[in-house]
Amino acid sequence: MASIKITLSLLLLFASNFTYSSAELGHLKATEMTVYYHGYSGNSNSTEIEIPGRGPGPLNTTKFGAMVCADEPLTGDFEESSIPIAKGQGTYIASALDGSQFQMLISIVFINVEATVVGGTGKFRLAHGYANFEILYNDPAHGYLVSRSNMTVLHY
Repeated sequence: MASIKITLSLLLLFASNFTYSSAELGHLKATEMTVYYHGYSGNSNSTEIEIPGRGPGPLNTTKFGAMVCADEPLTGDFEESSIPIAKGQGTYIASALDGSQFQMLISIVFINVEATVVGGTGKFRLAHGYANFEILYNDPAHGYLVSRSNMTVLHY
């Protein structure tokens, strides 16, 4: 009998904490944003390297199996001189034989407010959503690439 009372008390305590935690989150909101990745390779200011690393010169990031680690500025505009608003930090792997598909693990770290897109912090606490990437400009000879990411993130 005592074990039933303890079990019911614990269940009631858990239910009240769960209800309180849910109420604290508020309503689910959607945020849409577009950012531009500026990737540099093959020089002393490289923002991405091929794993396990290599010497100077532009990367062949579309070669099947190429693994890249990146730390790239994100801007609100296409122009290279645009003011960075965040950094895209993470890895990607060329996962298609023809170099057309990538598996990406990227964290968006904002300069003014640090947050990630999925499982974020602050405004993006418990965030989830999706992002698509499009290459807008690629100059392999100079190791410069600009890609755009449109994201929809759901958060509380």
